[in-house]
Amino acid sequence: MKNALLVIDYTVDFVASDGKLTCGEPGQRLAPYITHLMEKFIKADDTIFIINDLHEAADSFHPEHALFPPHNIRGTAGRHLYGTTAEVLMKHQDVIIQLDKTRYSAFCGTPLFTKLRERQIETLHIVGVCTDICVLHTCIDAYNLGYDVVIHERGVASFNEEAHHFALAHIKNSLGFTIL
Repeated sequence: MKNALLVIDYTVDFVASDGKLTCGEPGQRLAPYITHLMEKFIKADDTIFIINDLHEAADSFHPEHALFPPHNIRGTAGRHLYGTTAEVLMKHQDVIIQLDKTRYSAFCGTPLFTKLRERQIETLHIVGVCTDICVLHTCIDAYNLGYDVVIHERGVASFNEEAHHFALAHIKNSLGFTIL
């Protein structure tokens, strides 16, 4: 059974104290664990996907425009990976696949599904932010596409603690996925 690690939206804008839509400290605490997982997957010769929001500066037609402040804008430092995860990416960019997404789910409008099928990947290990938004929507699409999913609880966070716990419960109880 082949595995892939999906690192979702672990960027400066979502995690740094001065990020545009930050989870703050809960997100910052994930860096050592996500970095460890990335290194573990690299050593095992498993696939890693870095999948980040990509927004355009003044795109008033995007649905998030009315919901959130501008974040992860093309060409800004806010799109860079946060903390030590950026160091792992720089060191191993030849084996890490980077994808941009413009919607919550990592599957929507991206080549993720095709790349997973090409590599015959059956199990997705998911970390990143926000648990109740992009992580949850990615899990729902993974469920509908027939993937097995493992959520690493020490690798996910949100700016809304109550919604974070709801999402974990939903992922476990309604989708049947494993929470480690």
